[in-house]
Amino acid sequence: MRVDPTLRQALGDGNGFDASSCLNCGSCTALCPLGLELFPRKLFRYALLGARDKLVENTDTVYSCLLCKMCEENCPAGVHITDNVRALRVYLGREVFHLGPRGV
Repeated sequence: MRVDPTLRQALGDGNGFDASSCLNCGSCTALCPLGLELFPRKLFRYALLGARDKLVENTDTVYSCLLCKMCEENCPAGVHITDNVRALRVYLGREVFHLGPRGV
């Protein structure tokens, strides 16, 4: 795994990414109606650790999220999971799909 020390900053710049409060407890994963095992706690860890390649590998998972907020409403740490997922989508849109700042 290659570490990108600028990843955390790139995600946070104007996108509202803040996953450092995540307790990695698994409540979000247990409540996901899609049953995505990887999501969101592991994705947040990848982002915080600078594991850009791991995030890119899981682009489909990030875009699979329904943004239903079931995970967020039951998060014991109060992490704004849907805002973080949106920030991941913006980042991946730029990095994977080469979209501009507004998705164009």
